[in-house]
Amino acid sequence: MKKQPFHNFVVDHMTFLVEPDLYKQTYALFRIVFGVSREDLIYEKRSNWPGQKKQSSMTFAARVGSESNSKTPNQAIIAVVQPTEPAKQSSHVRTMLKNRGGSCHWQHIALRTPDLIGFHRHSVERGVNFITPILKDAEDDLIQVFSGEWMMPGAAKPSATFFEFVQRDPSAELLKQLETAANREAWFRDKTFLGLYGEKEKEYQKGKAVPFIDDALAKRISAKLKGLEVFEIEDALLDEVEADMLDYAAKKRKGKAAAAA
Repeated sequence: MKKQPFHNFVVDHMTFLVEPDLYKQTYALFRIVFGVSREDLIYEKRSNWPGQKKQSSMTFAARVGSESNSKTPNQAIIAVVQPTEPAKQSSHVRTMLKNRGGSCHWQHIALRTPDLIGFHRHSVERGVNFITPILKDAEDDLIQVFSGEWMMPGAAKPSATFFEFVQRDPSAELLKQLETAANREAWFRDKTFLGLYGEKEKEYQKGKAVPFIDDALAKRISAKLKGLEVFEIEDALLDEVEADMLDYAAKKRKGKAAAAA
């Protein structure tokens, strides 16, 4: 195991799910208590469901702080989301809130890395699942990718918790590389949220969310670490776990390639 430059993560933003009765109150508290000005509102997106008489606010993102003493300004951003679908329509946000209980919960955290492509490759080689390809947001000058959900193998319900990884201010050379990538997609600012929203809705309608790692791999890792406390896990054993992850992912890729042939 070796820490790579792309492992230098910082928190970029977080997503906060709230019940509808709490949504407007959350907006007011952010504005009044957290001092969020109009200029600090990054975006506000609205629903337009079939048969809906009046648009509803689906989400707003608020900058609650920033520092500009570096090339890439450090900003603390929270995106707040409520379920706006009609009562009889499927809503993964409503399901996430119901499954977790309570009136709100944190859904995902976005970690910023200086090398998203390098980290993505590193993760895929170790069996990590992503629900999107690397996406380019030209208006916000970033690239991003979303992981599967962090959950127990064989869990009856999705955890509603996942990760987003982003890189800001990508170079022209990197963007050109993405343009020629086989899995390229471009969701610009007005579509990024809706694109992810749609992907999660498809998962929840199917009744099974994509896990961060496959159940089979999770069980292999658990078997390796069985009976040990974290302070008893030596680096040599973690090297064995990593070797298992690399082996599992390689065989999975080989199987997919054979099936596609």
